[in-house]
Amino acid sequence: MTTGDLELAHAENRRLSSPGERFGARLQRRSSAEALQQKVIEQETRNLGEALERITADGSATRAAAAVVAARRRFVTGYGKSFAYASLLATDLSAGLSHVTLVDGAVVRVLDVLSEVSQNDVLVAVSLRRYRRETVVVARHFAEAGGAVVAITDDARAPLASIAAETIVVRTDSASYADSPTAVAAVVHLLTTLATASSKGARRRLAERDRLSHALGNYLED
Repeated sequence: MTTGDLELAHAENRRLSSPGERFGARLQRRSSAEALQQKVIEQETRNLGEALERITADGSATRAAAAVVAARRRFVTGYGKSFAYASLLATDLSAGLSHVTLVDGAVVRVLDVLSEVSQNDVLVAVSLRRYRRETVVVARHFAEAGGAVVAITDDARAPLASIAAETIVVRTDSASYADSPTAVAAVVHLLTTLATASSKGARRRLAERDRLSHALGNYLED
């Protein structure tokens, strides 16, 4: 597909703003499982390639990783479906970096975090359409308190982009009723890899976690 074709396809995907609208437009007409499978695979492959080309060209992932590594404390948040990506990001980051906290609103409350933000703190916020109000509100207050916000979102015009010091844009165009998770998961993986590789204490921390996991019997042995 040409750049123009991709932009038209992206605009159409943005127009179908809810899962119900996307189901009606894409899946209501009967098609074979094989044809639908091929259509989804082609779209996911295209999305992933485009996402990786974009962040390679604009350098947003490397800048975001540098901001995460430089911070004294790292907070991660996201609401709705975005919480799944935030949880993955926080889990992988905490393996190699210290002071990583998933702000889930239950165990770690937003009020507790926002009441003591410092200029050395970073918040990585995941916000994908339909954009949850809570994510934008938390990010805005975090930035106003002096912390740095890194956004992972699906459009350069998304609400979080105007708040963040650094924004990674990952398109989620899909052939399904659900927006694509493939490129988002890949970018989360890339961000955690870049940040962990740049952290001076990552090797020691990972080795110690391995030792403790073995001592605690956390995993079934091969």
